[in-house]
Amino acid sequence: MASNSRPGHLRMLWWGLTKRCPRCGRGQLFQRWFTMLEDCPRCRLHFEREPGYWTGAMAVNIAVTSASFGIGFVIALALTVPDVPVAPLLAIFVPAMIVLPIVFYPFSKTLWVAIDRAILHQLDPQELRDVRRRR
Repeated sequence: MASNSRPGHLRMLWWGLTKRCPRCGRGQLFQRWFTMLEDCPRCRLHFEREPGYWTGAMAVNIAVTSASFGIGFVIALALTVPDVPVAPLLAIFVPAMIVLPIVFYPFSKTLWVAIDRAILHQLDPQELRDVRRRR
């Protein structure tokens, strides 16, 4: 992809959801499960724009976890009414609510970068200059 071209919003969001750089589509952005690189190895896009930037990723993670719980619990209730097995449902959903945010953590970070770059704050001219200078 040329350095001046920009992918569409949906493509950026898809790349973010699949743990890839929202600007160039490159994967392998994590050294370990919880350790994200500071810049994209291909296009040199700096991910953390400002202090507190990852609060948005935390909000995305909470929203996905809460929505998963809500939808799953409503489906479970609908399938078991009128004799709702409360203890077995809790035995399933409580551990899931603990594990899901951990599993979704790296996806929430790249998805947040994609949401931020595609929808909230597109690259400003200074960031474009910084990206070109890092090459």
